[in-house]
Amino acid sequence: MPGPGDPPPARPVLLRGTDRAALAVAFVDRLRHAGVPTGLTETGDFVHALEAGPMLTLDTLYWTARISLVRRQPDLAPFDKVFAAVFADAPPLPFIREAIAPAARRDDDVQVPVPADTDEVTDGGGLPWATLPPAVEASETNDGLAIPDRRPSALAVLAELPFDDLDPTQTELLGEALRATLTHWPTRRTRRHAANPSGRRIALRPTLARARRTGWEPVELVREKALDRPRRAVLLCDVSESMRAQATAYLHLMRAFTLVADAEVFAFATTLTRLTPALRHASAAQAVARAGELVTDRFGGTRIATNVAALLASHHGNALRGALVIVASDGWDSDPPDRMAAAMARLRRRAHRVLWLNPRAGAPGYAPRVAGMAAALPFCDRLLPAATFADLTRAAHLLQALSTRQVARSREARSGS
Repeated sequence: MPGPGDPPPARPVLLRGTDRAALAVAFVDRLRHAGVPTGLTETGDFVHALEAGPMLTLDTLYWTARISLVRRQPDLAPFDKVFAAVFADAPPLPFIREAIAPAARRDDDVQVPVPADTDEVTDGGGLPWATLPPAVEASETNDGLAIPDRRPSALAVLAELPFDDLDPTQTELLGEALRATLTHWPTRRTRRHAANPSGRRIALRPTLARARRTGWEPVELVREKALDRPRRAVLLCDVSESMRAQATAYLHLMRAFTLVADAEVFAFATTLTRLTPALRHASAAQAVARAGELVTDRFGGTRIATNVAALLASHHGNALRGALVIVASDGWDSDPPDRMAAAMARLRRRAHRVLWLNPRAGAPGYAPRVAGMAAALPFCDRLLPAATFADLTRAAHLLQALSTRQVARSREARSGS
């Protein structure tokens, strides 16, 4: 027994001696198999949260994982199931705060009382629900979930809505948020070299020029290093009638790549229009408005194959060499499928990667049965859904990751050689 002057015994820590990064990755892998869309950003947030302080109670670990990894209300139910399955020694979810010792509570903890005359947990599960009711499966109730007005992020909620449900102000706000997420763009190695003391290659001409001062003895060696430049990006946006609801949102995506990656942007319906200068404007509203004025055939027919062939034949076709090409369209095309296949085959041979954003690709049971989309799909590296701003954000991060992995592989190859 400790004496009156002895310090209180240390409370046990749940994850003492545990590789927290490995735990976080394994737990996120379980969540992904359960259908929770947890990405690298959420995983990193969870690892940093575990490092921020000791996990004294299972309740603390639960809320740390949930706040870091869950972004949508429908994902709460599968998250609770996975958490209960991983931590099998835990009491059945939801946890009740009344079971925690009073010394473990802080003055600012939110207490939800549990009735003493019943063994069942009331709404809220004894948890300090700040925004949402308890997570239940869709089949457990038909009353619906009443979501309060206070939400963690209004933009995060709007980003999950279809483009048809957004007004111009909300679309502009989400476009700026999308632009803010793209902070950098990966670079790639070029064939050009520049003088650099840390380079391994000797620059012959500068070395010989300096050797003239020392009787043609190369006393001072000038070294050079390959230059790195941003990976080229070329984006083509469908602004035909079938893409009326998505056209404005896609232009915000194009503007983000124009400002960050110095991308070349083209809009097409029946003809091809270059929008790069217009989308470089500092104001998102004015940039999109100017782009809309430049497109004279907006909300008309669609000739995807003709416009892709026109881009390949123009003087802008050289920008496609080694570039990351993104086509944003639903695949409806008035050109014959064989012409689409021929144009996409030429585009694929010239580009580094070809990715297709389709607003209908995320729908349940979707299959590329449209003739134009079916003809173009064999020449695409990825077909990505793009029905909401959340889809556009995930697609932008994927494009960054593809270029980053390519740069890492090339650097490993150079170091190995």
